[in-house]
Amino acid sequence: MATRTDAPTRREQILKEAARLFAERGFHGVGVDEIGAAVGISGPGLYRHFAGKDAMLAELLVGISGQLLTGGKRRVAETDGNPEALLDSLIEGHIDFALDDRPLITLHDRELDRLRDSDRKLVRQLQRQYVELWVEVVREVYPALAEPAARSAVHSVFGLLNSTPHLGRPGSLPGRAGTAELLHRMARGAFAAAGV
Repeated sequence: MATRTDAPTRREQILKEAARLFAERGFHGVGVDEIGAAVGISGPGLYRHFAGKDAMLAELLVGISGQLLTGGKRRVAETDGNPEALLDSLIEGHIDFALDDRPLITLHDRELDRLRDSDRKLVRQLQRQYVELWVEVVREVYPALAEPAARSAVHSVFGLLNSTPHLGRPGSLPGRAGTAELLHRMARGAFAAAGV
C-alpha cells in the first residue's frame, strides 16, 4: 500500500499483515494476537497503533479507496492531455493495485459490510469519484459512448481487473509483467468493444 521506497512503518506493517490475514481467514477468524505475532509484537501492543480490529479494517478499506482516487487524479494531472495515454495510465495504475494489493480486493468483497455506516459511506463516496474520473476519460476516448454505457464499461473493466485474487496463487501466474500486459490488453479490448 505504501508508495514510498523506504521501509514501511510499524503501522503499515500491521495493516499489511491484517489485510493478508483477514483475506485468508475472514475478519472474525483473526484475533489481535495473530496480527501482532505476524509483525513481531504482542496482540495488546497493537492497541498503541489502532483502537482495535474495526479501526484496522476501516483504515484498510477507506485508505485504499482514497489512494486509488488520489492516484487517478495524479495521473490526470501528469498526462499531457492525450486521452488515450491517460486511459492507458489509469489502467496501469489499477493493474498495479490489482496485482500488488490482492488481499485488499478480497477484503473489500467479503468485509465491506462490517464497516461502520460512516466508513462504508465514505468508501462508496471515494469509489464513485474514482469511477466518474474514469468515465470522463473513457468518454473522451470513445465520444459516441453514452455516459451510462461508459459507466457500465468502467465497472466491467474493474470487475475484470479486480478478479486477480481468483487467478490462482501468485507463483501460478505467467509472471507479474506478463499478467499486467494481459490485463491491460483485455481492459483496452473491453473498452474498445463498448465503444463500437
